[in-house]
Amino acid sequence: MSARVRVCVAGATGWVGRGLCPAIAASPDLELTGAAARSAAGKTLGDVLGDPRLNVRVAATAAEALDAGAGADVFVDYTSAHSVRDNVEAAIARGVHVVVGSSGLSDGEYADIDRRARDRGVGVLAAGNFAITAVLLQRFAEMAARQIPQWEIIDYGKAAKPDAPSGTARELASRLGRVGAPRVEVPVAETHGMPEARGADLGGTRAHSVRLPGFVSSIEVLFGLPDERLSIRHDSGSGAGPYVAGTLLAIRRVGAFTGLKRGLDSVMEL
Repeated sequence: MSARVRVCVAGATGWVGRGLCPAIAASPDLELTGAAARSAAGKTLGDVLGDPRLNVRVAATAAEALDAGAGADVFVDYTSAHSVRDNVEAAIARGVHVVVGSSGLSDGEYADIDRRARDRGVGVLAAGNFAITAVLLQRFAEMAARQIPQWEIIDYGKAAKPDAPSGTARELASRLGRVGAPRVEVPVAETHGMPEARGADLGGTRAHSVRLPGFVSSIEVLFGLPDERLSIRHDSGSGAGPYVAGTLLAIRRVGAFTGLKRGLDSVMEL
């Protein structure tokens, strides 16, 4: 990559994007060269966000943003479950490294993305949550799963959050699945009443999604042993600052490897 890492952001006017883009512009080692946001297409990002440093024109699609201006070394996706896969594939096809902050991709889709990235010689770093405390929750949960054979996940989100389970819950379940499948006393199929009350099956881990006003984004994993219980929980506030800091770290490190890495801790010294 060049001395200054050129960055294209899809979802530039969203909750994380509107904090991330100014942070990129303020970083001496980074340069914002592209932005995509369908609702602001054709406008200057600086006019939309009220920051004169952001003098890039907003494209309607990720592909258009990637092809505009000076090109990009790293593409960042903070869009939606409906568009993230196409966006990621567009970036990989152009030989651009990718940071994925959007949720909705399955383990099978990530496996395909890994193959495509290796074929093109680029890195892809995907995280269900870029907040450092969420990263620590995932690491601590993996440690606990090696000692405690039974667990379930609860993810909490605002009432308007459309995806369930959350990307954080999916990523956590995938990581716990690499440790092993949790033991189940009563198979879900043998549940009396309503089996769906036992939650979604994420690779053997039961996951329950709560969507109510008053929540922003929280994740909790419960471990149980006879006469004792362990709860590990992460709660997000209303600001995007923690996600911005983690995404900047990912941008700076995604060019150092080839293929897919999942979880911000995969490029941290923990």
